[in-house]
Amino acid sequence: MYLAKVVGTVVATQKIDGLGGVKFMVVEPVGDDGKPAGPRAVAADAVQSGPGELVYVCTGREASMALDEKFVAVDLSIVGHVDDVMVLVPESPKGAKKGKK
Repeated sequence: MYLAKVVGTVVATQKIDGLGGVKFMVVEPVGDDGKPAGPRAVAADAVQSGPGELVYVCTGREASMALDEKFVAVDLSIVGHVDDVMVLVPESPKGAKKGKK
């Protein structure tokens, strides 16, 4: 799983069986700082996302399991909306010197 920002939508009038009614979104992976961190991709939307939202996505076989019809031809799915991201930065060990080497 990784974080991504929804940056667009995809319109597909013809889909294979099992994908009827599934919305597709263009997502851009982001780091925990919110900055782009990889190439854009198309993801099946299992949680009704919208452009501009921060989401988390899963890949591989598990991506298809997020949809109503299991094991369809999907390898990236939006599986949740992100409300907040908090990254803990480890402290320097006691006695460690700070500065340049």
